[in-house]
Amino acid sequence: MAPLLQVEDLHTDIRLKHSTVHAVDGVSFSVEAGETLGVVGESGCGKTITALSIMNLLPTGGHITAGSIKLGGSEITGLSEDALRNVRGNEIGMIFQDPLTSLNPTMTVGKQIAEAVLLHREVSNDQAMDRAAEVLDLVGMPRVRERINEYPHQFSGGMRQRVMIAMALACEPRLLIADEPTTALDVTIQKQILELIDDLRRRLGMAVILVTHDLGVIAGRADRVAVMYAGKIAETTDTTTLFANPRHPYTEALFQSLPDKAAENRERLYSIPGLPPDLTSPPPGCRFAPRCRYATDRCRAEGPSLRGETAGHEFACFYPVGATEHHGLGVAAEATGGALEEAPVVTGGTLLSVQSLVKDFPVTKGAVLQRRIGWVSAVADVSFDINRGETLGLVGESGCGKTTIGKLVVGLETPTKGSINFEGKDLARSSAREYRRERRKIQLMFQDSYSSLDPRMRAGTILREPLVVQGIGNRVEQQQRVREILDHVGLPASAVDRYPHEFSGGQRQRLGFARALILSPEMIVADEPVSALDVSIQAQMLNLMRELQRELGLTYLFISHDLAVVRYLSNRIGVMYLGKLVEVGPADEVYLTPAHPYTQGLIDSAPVADPVAEHAKVDQGVRGELPSAIHPPSGCRFRTRCPLAQEICAEVEPPLRPFSANGHQAACHFPLRTPLPADAVAAAAAAAPAPTPLA
Repeated sequence: MAPLLQVEDLHTDIRLKHSTVHAVDGVSFSVEAGETLGVVGESGCGKTITALSIMNLLPTGGHITAGSIKLGGSEITGLSEDALRNVRGNEIGMIFQDPLTSLNPTMTVGKQIAEAVLLHREVSNDQAMDRAAEVLDLVGMPRVRERINEYPHQFSGGMRQRVMIAMALACEPRLLIADEPTTALDVTIQKQILELIDDLRRRLGMAVILVTHDLGVIAGRADRVAVMYAGKIAETTDTTTLFANPRHPYTEALFQSLPDKAAENRERLYSIPGLPPDLTSPPPGCRFAPRCRYATDRCRAEGPSLRGETAGHEFACFYPVGATEHHGLGVAAEATGGALEEAPVVTGGTLLSVQSLVKDFPVTKGAVLQRRIGWVSAVADVSFDINRGETLGLVGESGCGKTTIGKLVVGLETPTKGSINFEGKDLARSSAREYRRERRKIQLMFQDSYSSLDPRMRAGTILREPLVVQGIGNRVEQQQRVREILDHVGLPASAVDRYPHEFSGGQRQRLGFARALILSPEMIVADEPVSALDVSIQAQMLNLMRELQRELGLTYLFISHDLAVVRYLSNRIGVMYLGKLVEVGPADEVYLTPAHPYTQGLIDSAPVADPVAEHAKVDQGVRGELPSAIHPPSGCRFRTRCPLAQEICAEVEPPLRPFSANGHQAACHFPLRTPLPADAVAAAAAAAPAPTPLA
């Protein structure tokens, strides 16, 4: 039988004012009914444009210039716009990357789902709303009849993504295209959404195209994989074969950029040099050659075709990885990403001490005369220390209080209770003048570098602004400092004249890092600085942060929901849940031998780039929805989702107890490890050496 979807020699261009982007250049693949095809690669490689070409939902100036797309054996590339409307949403459904911008904020979610049913089915309004409720129930939406009349802003990120899936499934399409469906979600919500898509594929017999840059997502969910680079397919085969035996140097480089194994071996992450090519004028020969450590003159002059040595495994490379004809260019350090390196050295005593920190936000009601009706318990009695030169990683789901702690430390929020001692001074009780002076020593690195940079200011002006505000140096000295800091973060001196939109995502993140470094701070609070980056750009940023920590003696409070990234960068890890610090300790101990069930659930929920390990995860990970922080559960706040919870968990809040002499603590009545006895704790404290002061 013919495959459900057959794409042959697809070419898609996007016409700009003075040039044309050749976004998709000769792509061919097929998808069988009931199969999941994963499409993976860096941003700008053509993944999303390929997916949008199938539905002809291309951006302004985009059009298919050549090739064939057949759905169920019927050609759809030449269909009229009216005929295509019968295909979109009916035969092919799509889950877009950002559900908040894809949903209409002025319509209830029920009406938005029903709209697709009314368009493609001859039904009444009531029948369409019944179908909307049915598919919302199918995707696991709680209290469907209540929530069907709510608006998108009233839903969490995971719930909005479920609404998008319900909308895509409303007319029972034969093909579902999921474009980065979990990029901005926590690992627990990501796991739920991916399991939902997988379950619906099996139950409904759909084919799925899963577009992502996350190799862990591909490992656990795709039957076959197409690796794209610069508008072309670089390698394609079944998932197990790709992960066990990658043949294209680009695929190999993507795997080596992952922080999982580098954290275990204390290796420097491999970073793919350079950036993907400009597709308005692609380079001759192999498009990966300018960034390939194995490239020869032949690669730069001649473009390899997609071929294979075995059935079902094709790759576009003259010198495939592992082949006998491979010429072996590149030393061992290049192949592994770098020699072994020690963890960042802690060079002194306590720099930051947070004690009994509490932050409650008022909940108000009323448009004009607002009255308080409750409190959001964002941070609830949290204490921790960070030593000079150390990195403390804070992990947890959205809503657990990580970012709020970061804002409290840098002074963007005022604590309700507790103290924040920096170099012995309580910032929470400092005068405005003292605070401004101390504020220079603690800087914030934002999650979204683009929205945190003024789009009307050039990079040089953005970087000079803090120096001007603080009255540091004259104009010449300020410009010299800007050039120095750009060199530190790996940006050219010419970057001073460019606006934020003229930088790539990775370059903007470097610019945000430069902005945090410009005042020579002692500590940086990094709030999810690599969560939205490709694996290769993420590797560059993590290596840069680690190198500058050694060079400048920086201290980091690193906030993330990715435990693998936090483990790679951090000396210690703190795990937060619903405003509480539930576990803290040395990074390897917390990651490899967690004591709290929530920490183990986060580790199990996170996708890993290993198909065998991913398929072995059966009913593992954190289940259920995060409780409301307005009315948090009594006792242990995790008990409503904990598989080990008993009556005492609802009655008594567990204290932090020690689990090793290295400061590993967890707050759980029924931990996964045996806590240390009191006499062992006292002996360890007496034997602990005093911190080494700075020279």
